[in-house]
Amino acid sequence: MESASTPQPHSHPHPSRVPVALRAPFSGRTWREFLYLFLSYPIACVLFVYAVGVLAVGAGLLVTFLGIPVLAGGLAGARGLGGLERARARALLGLEVATPEPVRPAKPGLMAWIGAVLKSGVSWRHLLYCLLRFPWAIFAFIFSLTFWTLGWMLLTYPLWRWVFPAYLGQPGIQLWGDGLGNGLYVDTPAEIGLVSGAGLLLVLAGPWVIRGLTQVDRVLVHGLLGPSSLATRVSQLESDRGAVVDTAAADLRRIERDLHDGAQARLVSLAMDLGLAKEKLAEDPQAAAKMVDEAHGEVKIALQELRDLARGIHPAILTDRGLGPALSALAARCTVPVTVTVDLDHRPAAAIEGIAYFTASELLQNVSKHARATGATLDVWRTGDRLMVLVTDDGRGGAHTDDGTELAGLAERLAAVEGLLIVDSPVGGPTHITAELPWRA
Repeated sequence: MESASTPQPHSHPHPSRVPVALRAPFSGRTWREFLYLFLSYPIACVLFVYAVGVLAVGAGLLVTFLGIPVLAGGLAGARGLGGLERARARALLGLEVATPEPVRPAKPGLMAWIGAVLKSGVSWRHLLYCLLRFPWAIFAFIFSLTFWTLGWMLLTYPLWRWVFPAYLGQPGIQLWGDGLGNGLYVDTPAEIGLVSGAGLLLVLAGPWVIRGLTQVDRVLVHGLLGPSSLATRVSQLESDRGAVVDTAAADLRRIERDLHDGAQARLVSLAMDLGLAKEKLAEDPQAAAKMVDEAHGEVKIALQELRDLARGIHPAILTDRGLGPALSALAARCTVPVTVTVDLDHRPAAAIEGIAYFTASELLQNVSKHARATGATLDVWRTGDRLMVLVTDDGRGGAHTDDGTELAGLAERLAAVEGLLIVDSPVGGPTHITAELPWRA
């Protein structure tokens, strides 16, 4: 199934010959994540003081009317600070967190806004983030700074060991001492090598330690500063509903266009021919009979067009006999030879069955239009609670779901019913396109 656009080959960068473990301490990601942990401590202090101040002042003023608006203003400020934290996580951690839904008062006015802020779970989660961030930021700051700094200091110990005899009056790092001048120092070549080796191990482990610490930060930012799972689900359902509405509107426009340009125009011409035949019936019966015969042919063509249109809306064979016979009839009309295999023990929900049929129809049409294939296969089966539709062809490949292509529109329609479209189409073929739909029987 290839889109009409010309496929472009993809370039692949040459993989680095340096192992990941050796590259990680010098990678930009490691230093950005370390900078994130380093900055978290002072920022967390500010956030903690702010949160405690808001709660203390707001709770203290609750005995008066001022406590409620002060608390609402503090929650609104916490949302603003949360926006800065999301931006910092996006810049240094590469973490994309959607902005939560804004406060929507039921009616205009200051009191309505205050009530909406106080009832918003998002606002309280932002304030909770300001409180919980503080103890974790302290631990992550101290641990990462100590681990990372110690590793680099030990690794580079041979370069700066001269500081001890030159300025401190001792031969090297002191491991043990009794306070009387007796002690154990790291000053022999073997000891220096061991210390540097230990530093190398710490430096190599540092990126993974830092990455593990930032994973906790990712959870905090995503869980407390992002939209709730319910809000995300509502937004997804609204998007899916929009896709369904757009698809239904496009189908209605197509049906209207087909009726207007096809059967309706032919029936109008038929009515005019029958009117002329009626006028000629008395004076020229033979000409009238010829015109009636031509009108009879037009009626047959109009009926065929109406049958094709009805099949495009919902084929009767699909309702009566199910996916197997319907897809076999569909494949018989394809310009490319298609082998159909349907392995279903019983029928899915009627709506899913119709979507699967029209998905297969569009994919086979795409084969006919763009694939330049000599053969194709259509397989349908059930896996758990999912209905799978696989269309394969031996054409030129290069199919994709980029914006503006037929497959992009099909992917949006499948997503509207929690379906999925997977395209595997390297340039030169073959093409494998899998549509996955919920069973919902």
